[in-house]
Amino acid sequence: MQRRKFIRLAGGGTIAAAVGSTAALSGCSAQVPDEAIEAWQDPYNTVTSGDVRHWIVSYAILAPHSHNLQSWVVDLRRPFEIWLYCDPKRLLPETDPHARQIMMSHGTFLELLVMAAKERAYRADITLFPQGEFAGDTPDGRPIARVHLSTDTSVAKDPLFAQILQRHTNRELYDPKRPVPSSAWLAMGASLDTSVRFGFVTQEDEEAIAKHRQIAKEAYRIEMTTPRTVLESYRWLRMGAGEVNAHRDGISIMAPLPVLLSKVGLFDRNKAPAPDSYATTGELEDFGKKIASTPAFVWLMTRDNSRATQIAAGRAWVRLQLEATAQGLAMQPLSQALQEYPEQQRPYNDIHRLCGAAATGQTLQMWARVGFAPPVRPAPRRPFADFLRKA
Repeated sequence: MQRRKFIRLAGGGTIAAAVGSTAALSGCSAQVPDEAIEAWQDPYNTVTSGDVRHWIVSYAILAPHSHNLQSWVVDLRRPFEIWLYCDPKRLLPETDPHARQIMMSHGTFLELLVMAAKERAYRADITLFPQGEFAGDTPDGRPIARVHLSTDTSVAKDPLFAQILQRHTNRELYDPKRPVPSSAWLAMGASLDTSVRFGFVTQEDEEAIAKHRQIAKEAYRIEMTTPRTVLESYRWLRMGAGEVNAHRDGISIMAPLPVLLSKVGLFDRNKAPAPDSYATTGELEDFGKKIASTPAFVWLMTRDNSRATQIAAGRAWVRLQLEATAQGLAMQPLSQALQEYPEQQRPYNDIHRLCGAAATGQTLQMWARVGFAPPVRPAPRRPFADFLRKA
């Protein structure tokens, strides 16, 4: 009986360390199966149609998305057009109650779509919310965007397109002794337009970076000890090769022990661990080590928080990450303190003040850790056909 109890405790701790609230998609002791990441190997070969829009969308679905939900749905039934919708079953109502992050994730998709179109000498003209914005906090059946494609041999290819297959979110330890060079900051800032403000802090400002680290840890603690937010992440857990291959989305857990515990029924995905459990305290300790290893933080800020602005911020974020990839840098979003559920109010206010957003009434759309780290494998992607609207 005591041995059974110990296995539950140790297993829970291992599982929590692998997932957390945003969850590591890489860095486990076993790798995500090759079949689940085949879209990253050669997007063109995953598409059998000769329709250039299929080729373009095959790159767009490699965009980053909160919790790797991949909530994009595309309608290709009108010639020369791509209509983008949001799958209402792929939302985060607890941690993203106003769907801000979901809209940003649609912005990342649109930015890669535009890049891919340029690569094939097409101009992509985007009309946001062509049938009007959705009311309230939940996307409805109306389209997020209509994209019209037209051939244009004068369109310039985007140099960041070359980084799409290399861009991966890295949640591992960074090298604290290797600072981000000033040339990399300049390049990242230059990759953005003026609609989104770019800022960063490094270890040279010891007081400021200590505050960034503290806010990150506190926001993470809140999410890890709030049952409904933890359970929201648990809903998207994919345990072991079988589940990862079957779903190809969400949070991939490949470490042998938690996979085994799940198979034998010793890990209940419908029950949040206690705040003082080994599972929770072990995960918070692990996260603290990663934050302590981080040599710099970066953020994106906007003057307003409209739906169109959220999409613009998503487009800016993926450009920033692609440029960071070109500079050899690793990045990981720290979404917890920017989330708008009640328990996060204090960290939300603190990070807005620290980054200068509160004094000017601006909104922080993205906050992330930046540094150098060993490469990681990409997150799974569902088959191309799963993104096509059938009716």
